[in-house]
Amino acid sequence: MLFKKEHTETKNADAAVAMKVSVVSIIINLALSLMKLLAGIFAKSGAMISDAVHSASDVLSTFIVIVGVRLAGKKPDNEHPYGHERMECVAAVVLAVVLAATGVGIGFSGIQKIISSRNEKLVVPGILALIAAAVSIAVKEIMYQYTKHAAKTINSGALMADAWHHRSDALSSVGSLIGILGARLGLPVLDPLASVIICVFIEKAAIDIFRDAIDKMVDKSCPADTVENMKEVILQTEGVLEIDEIKTRLFGSKVYAEVEIAVDAEKTIVEAHDIAETVHSAIEKGFPNVKHCMVHVNPAKPSVTDSSHPSDVISDEVT
Repeated sequence: MLFKKEHTETKNADAAVAMKVSVVSIIINLALSLMKLLAGIFAKSGAMISDAVHSASDVLSTFIVIVGVRLAGKKPDNEHPYGHERMECVAAVVLAVVLAATGVGIGFSGIQKIISSRNEKLVVPGILALIAAAVSIAVKEIMYQYTKHAAKTINSGALMADAWHHRSDALSSVGSLIGILGARLGLPVLDPLASVIICVFIEKAAIDIFRDAIDKMVDKSCPADTVENMKEVILQTEGVLEIDEIKTRLFGSKVYAEVEIAVDAEKTIVEAHDIAETVHSAIEKGFPNVKHCMVHVNPAKPSVTDSSHPSDVISDEVT
């Protein structure tokens, strides 16, 4: 009961962090969208107006994060006894698709401008658009670092996807800045060319986010170093002679672990259970992302205990 209470408190704290970051993102994106739109209109910059629309679209992405985190935080029920953590992965997949679509849109627009630039005379934007682009780059990069830090802290794929949305917006503003500056210097082709390059970086980020979300939905195992750290903790437990098997799987932002340990075959069932309980507690306490750890006890082989014990299996699972 104590560990369940701790897990619930941790889940609530993670949700609170995600909500706080999401609210800040919405406020910043709305303010930036308005600033870019006004700057684009008064400075006659089509690139800045497009950038304003991009920032406004990020508000939708943040709402997807909020929905995903809220659904993931729901308590287990009869139909979902293992919880709803994978709903956050679904949100991350949706955000990855949106991010990929954004990148394609930016790249396609850039290619169109490169093709049509030979026949169209581009309007030189005012200095106000240049200032707005510089401000946007600084603000969005700060938001990227802020959201990324929070995502790593609570191990949230959806929040990490939203962080990359901030980075994509910053890169979009870099393209706008280069384009506006290039136009003022007599090189308007730099704007669409930068957009195509930015598209490549955005697509790479979208693919990484998508793959990470899918890994967490198909029971991929934990990183090898995490498993090794778990083994060290288990072998340090008094009464554990060796580890027969250890398996882990990602479940959304959480981890499930299954461990088979060998103990002295002469131990009573109560003693074996106490050892298993100690291992169970050590794993869940030492690795906060572990939502559930099952420990299965086997009698040690004669080669381990240096004695000839019957091969009958003593099994005690702690969940």
